[in-house]
Amino acid sequence: MKLPRSYYNYISYLGTIVAIIAWATLIFFVVQIYIFKINNVYFDLYTFIVTPAFLVLGHILIPVGMYRRRKKIKKGLDISDDKFFVLNLRDAKTRNAILIFSIISVFFVVFTIIGSYKAFHYTESVEFCGKLCHKVMQPEYVAYQNSPHARVKCAECHVGEGADFYVKSKMSGLRQVFKYTLNTYPRPIATPIENLRPARETCEKCHWPQKFYTNALRNEKYFLADSANTEWDIVLNMKIGANHQALGLAEGIHWHINPDYNIEYKSNAKRDAIYWVKITDKKTGKETIYKDAGSEAKPEDVKKAEARSMDCMDCHNRPSHEYRSPSTYINNLLAGNSKYAKIPWLKNAAMEALKVPYSTTDSAVMGIKNNIITYYKDKYPVYFKQFNKEILASIDDIYSAFSKNAFPEMKVTYSVYPRHIGHLESNGCFRCHNNRFKSETGKVISRDCNLCHTIVAQGSGATKKYTGINITLEFEHPVDIGDAWKESNCMDCHAELYK
Repeated sequence: MKLPRSYYNYISYLGTIVAIIAWATLIFFVVQIYIFKINNVYFDLYTFIVTPAFLVLGHILIPVGMYRRRKKIKKGLDISDDKFFVLNLRDAKTRNAILIFSIISVFFVVFTIIGSYKAFHYTESVEFCGKLCHKVMQPEYVAYQNSPHARVKCAECHVGEGADFYVKSKMSGLRQVFKYTLNTYPRPIATPIENLRPARETCEKCHWPQKFYTNALRNEKYFLADSANTEWDIVLNMKIGANHQALGLAEGIHWHINPDYNIEYKSNAKRDAIYWVKITDKKTGKETIYKDAGSEAKPEDVKKAEARSMDCMDCHNRPSHEYRSPSTYINNLLAGNSKYAKIPWLKNAAMEALKVPYSTTDSAVMGIKNNIITYYKDKYPVYFKQFNKEILASIDDIYSAFSKNAFPEMKVTYSVYPRHIGHLESNGCFRCHNNRFKSETGKVISRDCNLCHTIVAQGSGATKKYTGINITLEFEHPVDIGDAWKESNCMDCHAELYK
């Protein structure tokens, strides 16, 4: 018994060769990964995705070649009957070859199943998401590693459960790979707001709304840009939930996702400007609509905008990829290293260096160092000589903090991806809570700070003021600006620091 006449063609031969080479390559990679314990994202890529693709290609080419040759035979075309292989069951070598082929075929089927399973999990891994396209995803990957969700896999939030979103995410990934290959991807990468799954299908798998915490104290440390880097503390009693756990979500910040109410809004594409708010009491069916009389949005744009039900992501919009402002990470640096806080004018020197736009990582490394050194040499040469070692040591830590929050090649800075929690460096809460949103009955979405927090303590050193936990101090700006803080939003000044 011989092999089918249709097998003897160059396409089938090519398929056989490709399959054999793919098998050998696959075995090589498996040995490297599982025996020699080589942990490399590209080895995984070739082992579970690229090489199996060639293996499948080889097995497809064989029947394709046979089909093409069979059609020619049926048409009576003159085709050479030269054969590379002959199958004779009377020959012991042939029988052995069939046995080996059968074993390999079974192994191929089993390995295909296992490989597909491994490929599925590999494409869901953090390494695949963050390291494969390193240049593009570096900002998100670095920010993720320094976030509270650093031990949560990317896919658990970006894909979630269900085959439909898995397929959707992979189709989106193919488009991204295409843009990456052609180097046509945007810089910075736009946040895919419209493609995110609802928080109830992702965030709330771990964060149970009915079990949010009650009030919590938050100690904020700021440092002024003066000669002493004066520390200014504010201790806030954050009204995260109700005053007592038994009250559930009846009040407090997380009332916004109270299951008894539905809050809808219309906004621009980035959701940083809100035009229209509707609150529905699910128990009574009562609806209250608030409109911003001072909105610059065109009526037709507001009408066309799709209403979105508010969820966690409307405030916690950067839960795993937060880019902190220079002021924030320099404050944290000084708070965590008391020796740096003692270097005169360091806060101001750092902020001046970080205001400069850097086009590359290398220019940022040299620029931050040169700008800080030049600042001291030109303005305070005595301090530069006295604190020389401390200043040089601080430069490394300042750049380290910068490198976790700014990525020049991808044009990523804090201002590109502002977070909506709070209101210091973005409008955040003030998108709605601005005293401009009014209902037909005259109800206003209040701008009163005490709705979300009270000030328990504030000030510097011995002059710090305190009050009781259920009382609040009136906010005092560390720099005397009169009542300007009452008349404008915080970000009007603070966000300008980083542009």
